[in-house]
Amino acid sequence: MIIFKTTENLREYLKDKPASQGVVGFVPTMGALHRGHLSLVNLCRQQNTLTVVSIFVNPLQFNQKSDFDNYPSTIEKDMEMLIGAGVDVLFLPSEKEMYPDENKKVTYDLGYLDQILEGAQRPGHFQGVARVVDLLLQIVQPDNLYLGQKDFQQIKVIQRMIKLKGHHTKVVEAPLVREESGLAMSSRNERLSGTGRKKAAIIYKNLKTIKEEINEFPFSSLRKKAIDDLRKNGFKVDYIELATQKDLKLLNDFDNKIPSRVLVAAWIESVRLIDNIPIP
Repeated sequence: MIIFKTTENLREYLKDKPASQGVVGFVPTMGALHRGHLSLVNLCRQQNTLTVVSIFVNPLQFNQKSDFDNYPSTIEKDMEMLIGAGVDVLFLPSEKEMYPDENKKVTYDLGYLDQILEGAQRPGHFQGVARVVDLLLQIVQPDNLYLGQKDFQQIKVIQRMIKLKGHHTKVVEAPLVREESGLAMSSRNERLSGTGRKKAAIIYKNLKTIKEEINEFPFSSLRKKAIDDLRKNGFKVDYIELATQKDLKLLNDFDNKIPSRVLVAAWIESVRLIDNIPIP
């Protein structure tokens, strides 16, 4: 695995790669890697000739400085995992490298995607996501971009940004990876205590219940039941919503003719967790 810390050196290396080595795949990450990230890497390696991974904790997508400061950093372990997974190139830029001069002060027309769910709860978050991925795509210019479905809204945001900016990159969605308990794998899980980690699995339990019962009961009643259960177990719930799978339009109730997804965000032990499940 070759490690680059500057845009100039990485661009120079990649300049002739598409012509000489085939298809380039890219997995952007913020580090603190886990099995979910490795599933993206493995899929990327299967479908591309050259696999590029980035690790950059993007300050623009954090609403609270404390959240940014507390984001786990395990760079040595991460590099070992990526070497073991067979990654070809690791891009490891500094903040100054990614955001020189006016690079931060760019906004994107994300439409309603910036106003609902995570957009409503974390103002500016998706502008930061769109900015960093836009810059990374300009640098790497991959054929394929690999994103996990845990961050389902983020996928829609990035797809919109790619269309707006005219990037010639295809987004490949990878299935959400779960721990044995059902808890969606996330770097933030490392901040939970053992007890908190066990409790966090209740999120998935409630999502499964909604999926199983949505043909029998109104979504509004299922949502209330899930929120009550989460609060009883010590969670603070930001939202539980039903949306179309295609374009993430919010729905008041389930229509079995429309592929949908239930999305949730909730706090436990001062850690914010998100999850979702497709329906049917």
